[in-house]
Parts: sequence; structure tokens; C-alpha cells
Amino acid sequence: MIDPGFGLYIHWPFCRSKCPYCDFNSHVADGVDQARWRRALLAELDWWAARVDRRPLTSLFFGGGTPSLMDPETVGAVIERARGLLGFAGIPEITLEANPTSVEADRFAAYRAAGVNRVSLGVQALNAADLAFLGRQHGPEEALAAVSMAARHFPRFSFDLIYARPGQSVAAWRDELGRALGHAGSHLSVYQLTIEPGTQFQTRFQRGEIAIPDNDLAGALYETTQEILDRAGLPAYEISNHARPGEESRHNLTYWRMGPYLGIGPGAHGRVPRGGVWHATRQARAPETWIAAVEADGHGTAEETTQPAGERRREILMMGLRLAEGIPYGRLDVLPSADRRSALVEEGYLVDDGRGIRATAAGRQRLNGVLDYLLA
Repeated sequence: MIDPGFGLYIHWPFCRSKCPYCDFNSHVADGVDQARWRRALLAELDWWAARVDRRPLTSLFFGGGTPSLMDPETVGAVIERARGLLGFAGIPEITLEANPTSVEADRFAAYRAAGVNRVSLGVQALNAADLAFLGRQHGPEEALAAVSMAARHFPRFSFDLIYARPGQSVAAWRDELGRALGHAGSHLSVYQLTIEPGTQFQTRFQRGEIAIPDNDLAGALYETTQEILDRAGLPAYEISNHARPGEESRHNLTYWRMGPYLGIGPGAHGRVPRGGVWHATRQARAPETWIAAVEADGHGTAEETTQPAGERRREILMMGLRLAEGIPYGRLDVLPSADRRSALVEEGYLVDDGRGIRATAAGRQRLNGVLDYLLA
């Protein structure tokens, strides 16, 4: 069975502006005391590294928020502290999420010198009208310039696109994907626009100000995405992520393969073994609450619970069936009902080959329903 690795996630909660579709733990701040935040991130890393079942890290991921607003000195300090505390398994994948504005792109050389070897750019769209609708601060040409700069500075890079935007047609999406492929490297993340609770878009949607594509059109856009990217040599290895073989995000594979990962920073989640027992962790969400707790106690943990077998089994199914490779039987302590597996196989939503289970392309489109049926 494939070793899922051990990941470290670092959350930087600050952004220049809040995108209207975003439900992540991100906060607009005029000024951030970078030295104070650097000390706090290092302190929480120290605290947790002393308490988990240690093994060398295979990946680090700086997420947010907008991590490309972090001082490169902070990024480098976290990387070096992680190396000293936990060690690295070979050359770890070290990813930093970035916005493709010219100000942040100019910092790429410093991040590379600090140890980052992969960036993920939030491009989201390649036309000005949709970028404005999505609340992005960059234009399409600025985004593509940042992608080109990422390709010069980092051995690996990816960028995100959002489809199923209001008024989007299949033909327009084909053209946009074709343009994106002219600039893509070995990885693309392509997400369907959804209306998330608590976002500005939810308020506008409830007022009738936004109309998103219906299920039939959204399905056609999804199928078009699979067709074009598969033909281009970037097949889907997960519902929304496409890569050339061997270029998948190692950090995200740790999540989806249910490997251990340590989460530090405001709102970060973790799944770590302590004394051989799996623990689910969650850090305080509000930045000021978190940093005050770290300065007082050495960590900002709001919740830590042992994971019951049933809860972990559900997570393994939820995460593993997102992957094209599926779930080996060896990762499941208890298999879902044979009758229910067989029914989904007959419907064309599941493959059960005697070694493991995986969702078909049709099953991944209907994953919530597949999971509900398997877990009933």
C-alpha cells in the first residue's frame, strides 16, 4: 500500500480583500506585525512537534488567506524550524499559495531562496469581466505574467480556475481552457463555482442577483473539463485536480489518502497520531484569539479529540473516493456493505475489483449520493 506521507499545513489568515465566493478562514487586515506572527507560528510548531508521533515530513503547505503576503523571512524560518524539529524525507514538496498580482509575483525569487519549490496561483478566470465578478484584484494578462514568472522561479507550479460561472457556455469554457493550457505546467486545479454559506455570493444569490448554471449545464462543463484536460495529458487524479502522472500534489494526496498532517495557524485542522491513537485537532479560528492563546500557552488549539473508528472510516471513504485511484481494502478496517457496493457497481458509479474500491467518473460527479448510500 502506498505510504501517504506526513504533511505540515501552515495557515496565514490575511488577505488584501475578501473574495465574494470564499468561505475560507481569511481576514482583511491593513497592517500585520510580521515578526509577531513569525514568533507565534514557530511557537505553535514547537509545541505540536513535541507531542505527535514523529516521522520525517514529506510536504509543507502554506495556505490561507494569502500566504504570498507573508514575509519570505517568515516562510524560511518555518521551513528551517520544521526541518530541525521533524526532519525531511528526501526533498519535501514545499508549496505556497499566491495571488497573481504583480506586487506579490515579484516576491517569487525570495520565496524560492527560502526553500519553496512549488507555488499554486489563484488565477480563477482568464477574462476581465469574470475576474471582476469573482472579486479578484488582477487582470488576465497580469495573471498569465505571474504564471510565466512562477515557471521561471519554481520547478513545479499550478494554478486554479473556476468554472460554472454565471452566463458561461460550454463553447466559452472550451476556449478558456485552451488558453489556460497554453500556459499550464504539469498541474491544474479546476473547481466548480458553488454558493457557500456565509459568503457575499450567498447573500446575492438569495436576493436573486446571481444565477449560476443549472445541473445539466454544470455537468456538461464538468465533462468538457475532463475531456479537454485528459486529452492534453492532464487527467483528473482527484475530482478537481489534474496532473501529468507523477506531478500530483503530494501534500494534497496525504489528505486524500488519510495520512497524518499537522495543522498550525488560525483555524488550521490536523489529523495526527499521538501514542498510536489518531487525534483530530482544530486551532482557534479568529486570528487575534489564536495569537493571544499562543503567546499565553504556546499553542492556539481550540479542540483536540480522539477519532472514533466510525468517524475515521467515514473520512477515509469521503476522501479516498475523491481520488481516481480509490481506496485499497487495506485502508478500510470495515468494508461498506457488499450489497450496497454491488448496487453501485451495477449502476456504473463504483468499481470494486477485489483489491479496493473507487468511484467511476460518473460516481465522482455524484459523490455525495454515493457516500450517503455506502454509509447508510
